[in-house]
Amino acid sequence: MNQIDYIVMFIYIIGVFMVGSLFGTRIKDAKDMFSAGGQSPWWVSGLSGFMTMFSAGTFVVWGGIAFKYGLVAVSINMAYGIAALLVGYFVAGHWRKLGVNTPAEYLELRFGKAAIKFYTFAMMVYRLVGVGVALYSLAVILTALMPLPMNSFFRDITTGNLAIHWAILFFGSIVVLYTMIGGLWAVLMTDVLQFIVLNLAVLFVVPLAFMEAGGISEFIRTAPEGFFWPTTGEYTWLFLAGWVAIHFFMLGAEWAFVQRYLCVPNARDARKSSYLFGILYLISPLFWLLPPLLYRAIDPSANPEEAYILACQRVLPVGMLGLMVAAMFSATASMVSSQLNVFAGVLTYDFYHKIFKLDASEKHLVSVGRIITIFIGVILIIIAVLVPYMGGAESVIVSVTSLLVGPMLLPSLWGLFSKRIKQSSIWFTAFISFGVGAIIKFGLTKNGWFDGFAVLSDTIIWVTSNLRSLEIVAGVILPFIILVVIEYRSKGISEGWNVINKKTAEESEHLELKASPLPAKIVAWAIGICALLMFSLWMLNGDQVLLLFSLVLTLIAAILAWLAYKIQKSE
Repeated sequence: MNQIDYIVMFIYIIGVFMVGSLFGTRIKDAKDMFSAGGQSPWWVSGLSGFMTMFSAGTFVVWGGIAFKYGLVAVSINMAYGIAALLVGYFVAGHWRKLGVNTPAEYLELRFGKAAIKFYTFAMMVYRLVGVGVALYSLAVILTALMPLPMNSFFRDITTGNLAIHWAILFFGSIVVLYTMIGGLWAVLMTDVLQFIVLNLAVLFVVPLAFMEAGGISEFIRTAPEGFFWPTTGEYTWLFLAGWVAIHFFMLGAEWAFVQRYLCVPNARDARKSSYLFGILYLISPLFWLLPPLLYRAIDPSANPEEAYILACQRVLPVGMLGLMVAAMFSATASMVSSQLNVFAGVLTYDFYHKIFKLDASEKHLVSVGRIITIFIGVILIIIAVLVPYMGGAESVIVSVTSLLVGPMLLPSLWGLFSKRIKQSSIWFTAFISFGVGAIIKFGLTKNGWFDGFAVLSDTIIWVTSNLRSLEIVAGVILPFIILVVIEYRSKGISEGWNVINKKTAEESEHLELKASPLPAKIVAWAIGICALLMFSLWMLNGDQVLLLFSLVLTLIAAILAWLAYKIQKSE
């Protein structure tokens, strides 16, 4: 990157921080801090959910798979879209009808206090590892673009660029800070801004990358055999089906996504937000994974983890590369800030408030929530620094997701619809599935616990070569079978079902909230400023791509301003 790219990147990051911090003035109580007062428009919730799944890990992990294996990376990501549509139809509206402030509150009402303790810490470990991978992936992108002078304290002596651990510390701290100040409103609003800028930037990269690769015919001619197949190697049809199921559990029950269904005015809007998420993930993966696919034709020897940003670096004009990197930072910030906010909310509401300070004021709870946000952020940064020692980004994210999501989330999702299952179903499902998964992943693989046993040598070879499919069996099929057996053998209606039904009935008596017009106003202003920045860069170097980008952003800003006016007029 050159000096102008750095200037654009830092202006954008500062702008995102200011947008997030602006909402600190709206935080009057803990409900504002952790559920946006139930006033988020459905489209803000849907775009925020989309960006919560999106991060620099998308570019490093899935971009790396696209570069190595081809179109299968698109298939994997389209699975999110199918899962989101199913969640919108079956699940999202149920969450909003419950009348709870956090998903942890539902778990306590439905399954009891022991369940909430288990879920809080199990989910926190699982998600912090996933988010740590995202933060590490961002550092990989940034350090590939940031050479430093020989005498710089922040320089990695092996690469000559910014050291990864310093990149993690610097950018991680920014995200922690604005999440602490602005709460869920900050998360939602910065997500929408990031969605618009990032996806527009990607759409500009694609035609330029096609030109650099020599056109469509040359790209097809130079692609390896099987590059355009929807499955390949360990990523089989079974894996893809399991991936849809896993992400149905994740999008339907993971706390950061459930928060998106709780922060809108009503159940109808919760469903619409999930449908928007699903449609976007069915359409967009092909577009934003084309750059690493195309870069395979440009430089087959490139580092797969860096293929995406190298493609952008090769084709984008001065200024837009800085904006692209800033948007990648922002996408990662979306995932990080979502998880920080949801776990700070759970620890504040469901632990601190109920155990230590039953009479705490709302102002006191907001202060505690901010302190907890910083504490979790420090842990997250430490995990991100340790990712290279855990096998790298791709290995960590695929295995952790496959093995842990189903056993943890399926029981809580099941409890939304089943009258019978009780707290014990959580323990049976989690411990049996975790145990089988651990044996598969760490015992019956090469260099695993049982690798020295000659009698198991053929089994170990087979397990190692079919590891992804076996992870799906342990993480999806096994917990489903366990819950079916529990459902069949359980008698009567559980007490938690009656409690949650009473809570739902109480919520239905409340007046329906209205969406706030402020999000559309602020995003319109922010996008307008981005358009002005791109127009200024066009004036400097005359690149027509910058002018077109500026005009599109101006149009989007105008549409959002009109939308804000319509919302305010209807109040």
